[in-house]
Amino acid sequence: MQQESFLYIPLMPLVAFAINILLGRRLFKDHAHWIAIAAVAGSFVLSLLTLKGVLNGHVFNFDLYTWLSSGDLRVSVGFMIDQLTAVMLIVVTTISLLVHIYSIGYMHGDNGYYRFFAYLSLFTFSMLMLVMSNNFLQLYFGWEAVGLCSYFLIGFWYEKRSAAVAAKKAFIVNRFGDFGFGLGVILVFLTFGSLHYDTVFRGLTSIVGQTVNILGIQANLSTVIALLLFCGAAGKSAQIPLHVWLPDAMEGPTPVSALIHAATMVTAGVFMVARTNPLFNASPTAMTVVAIVGGLTALFAATIALVQNDIKRVIAYSTVSQLGYMFIACGVGAYAAGIFHLYTHAFFKALLFLGAGSVMHAMQGELNVQKMGGLKRHMPITFWTMLLASLSISGIPGLSGFFSKDEILWRAFSCHNPAGVIVWMLATAAALMTAFYSFRVVFLTFYGDFRGDPEVGKHLHESPYTMTLPLIVLGVGAVAAGYVGIPHVLGGHDRFAVFMSSVVGEPSGEGEAAKEWAVMIFSVIVSLAGIGGAYFMYIKHPELPKKFAERFSTAHRVLLNKYYVDEIYELLIIRSFYWISDNILNRLTDRTLIEGIVNGVPSLVNWLGGRLRLLQTGVLLHYTMIMATGLMIIAFYVLLSIWNTL
Repeated sequence: MQQESFLYIPLMPLVAFAINILLGRRLFKDHAHWIAIAAVAGSFVLSLLTLKGVLNGHVFNFDLYTWLSSGDLRVSVGFMIDQLTAVMLIVVTTISLLVHIYSIGYMHGDNGYYRFFAYLSLFTFSMLMLVMSNNFLQLYFGWEAVGLCSYFLIGFWYEKRSAAVAAKKAFIVNRFGDFGFGLGVILVFLTFGSLHYDTVFRGLTSIVGQTVNILGIQANLSTVIALLLFCGAAGKSAQIPLHVWLPDAMEGPTPVSALIHAATMVTAGVFMVARTNPLFNASPTAMTVVAIVGGLTALFAATIALVQNDIKRVIAYSTVSQLGYMFIACGVGAYAAGIFHLYTHAFFKALLFLGAGSVMHAMQGELNVQKMGGLKRHMPITFWTMLLASLSISGIPGLSGFFSKDEILWRAFSCHNPAGVIVWMLATAAALMTAFYSFRVVFLTFYGDFRGDPEVGKHLHESPYTMTLPLIVLGVGAVAAGYVGIPHVLGGHDRFAVFMSSVVGEPSGEGEAAKEWAVMIFSVIVSLAGIGGAYFMYIKHPELPKKFAERFSTAHRVLLNKYYVDEIYELLIIRSFYWISDNILNRLTDRTLIEGIVNGVPSLVNWLGGRLRLLQTGVLLHYTMIMATGLMIIAFYVLLSIWNTL
């Protein structure tokens, strides 16, 4: 491919957005999907050609044109096409294309049909610009653009208050992380004099041992830069404490959940850390922070998912947990393993969300798994594909999730980072819970008797082919995607890690084959124990969950309320912000100071004018006396001046 041809990969979705948003309402209406699908399909084909070229050794890093030039700052619109970019292009365009097709059936009849597909196209463009960028500012542009698109899509049904609130929450929470990310980008420029990746990475040796003064504390410069960048990753990829926006984002249409909050946007943080791996490698402290935050998030989110009843919310917390796995891998230096899990996760997690959407379609919008049951015989395609996705995310051998998840567990266990064993234990505990809550959803949704509204039960049916076809394709991916990374211990050549090694380096953790086998077998046993526990509680003894909830009511209540993190933020941040806004910004600053000046000066002039008007009596004698008095004062002043000169 010629260098200029790479521009068409993001350009086609952008053109589709412009056509649909400007003309869709009048000209296309219910046919707006054709333009959007044709555009993303074109990007998908070009992405496949790009992958083929990269496999053949064709790697590019070039600037198309100068975007910004001011003093020493020069930023271009350019592309870096390498192994990491190729993988992300396949993930983004594949999932986006399938979600576009799925949305034809899911969004059929919606008044904003053309607008929905316009937003999907804009999101795809933004994500493609993010992953193809060759400099930090273009990365930041794509970063903020996908955040804006998430606001549009989460709040797509803006008449619904909960959706509007969730959209604002996602946008505002990400501002906290993006503020740190922005500071990191500024510090990169101030340190290296450039925002281009290759220039920055080449200059890393020049800052070894350098420190920066922060509030009187000397901190390692590379650590500060890496942690500031990680602030953005923690926000975009929903890591604690900035995870709170992702579960609420499920208020948007289900295809949005699959595209933005499972397969692409939330993985931007993982991609960014992998792309800037030389910066993180330069700071062992930052690497440890990334690994520990990922491990804590993986376990934290998994515990919450154990008791949630909203089917999309369970999957949302599962996403948060799986993102934690990816950061564990990056934190222990196994970036290829993290990207490998990102790649496989895109298939089975998108499948879980779209499968949940299919269930909702049959259940007329019902989300509570406690009101489902027995759907297996009515929705066989949805059942089997969701079962495959659940087996894959649980790490059952032979499916894609097994290869990528176990690679992370092994790299954490065998790495040289002191935190490796700790995060391995956290991730293993999360694996047990992942298998449990994934099959809890399967058993409550598809097995047993129907527990919902009898009228809804009379009309249960499989979704149309526009929805089931993407499920089948994603089901194939949930099974087969992992076979590109079969590890050496299983007789494979770990092709994915070899493919990625020139970008992210070799993993830091190695060890004996016997130990790797032991870790792998133990993780499989843990996963099977989780599935067995769910079967025991929800199939064999369905009365047990209620008994456990009553017996451990406090723990159950804490998990059901998500550790009250939202309530804590409400108390410490939101109410404080409202108090400051009302008492300081509104009453003191606005009403007292600003309005005091704006309204006070005219009032003073009016008061003085009123006093001066008292002199205007209309009586000639008064005016004569005033003038005479004035003349006397002037004469006295003149005589006094002459006297002083004598």
